[in-house]
Amino acid sequence: MGKYISKSHNKTMLLYHLVCTVKYRREVLTGAVTNTLVNVCMEIEETSDIEFLEIGTDVNHVHFLIQTAPSYSVSQYVKLIKERTANIIFKMNPEIKTN
Repeated sequence: MGKYISKSHNKTMLLYHLVCTVKYRREVLTGAVTNTLVNVCMEIEETSDIEFLEIGTDVNHVHFLIQTAPSYSVSQYVKLIKERTANIIFKMNPEIKTN
């Protein structure tokens, strides 16, 4: 599952299971949108200390299993993930806003 993250003064294994719903529970998470979401999450992994262990989607919500170091609060991690994924998904799939 997860692995221990060692820093200079601590050793942790923080795992978070996040469930993010689509606004108004609209059914917009198609195959193309899911692929974009996974690609954006891989880009987030490269630029931050978040590791996505699992990403699962249904038609109206997304499950993330993430592992992080105790650098920021959970709400800051959620904000980072939701901001970056939403911006890029709306740019690459503009049909989502019209549904």
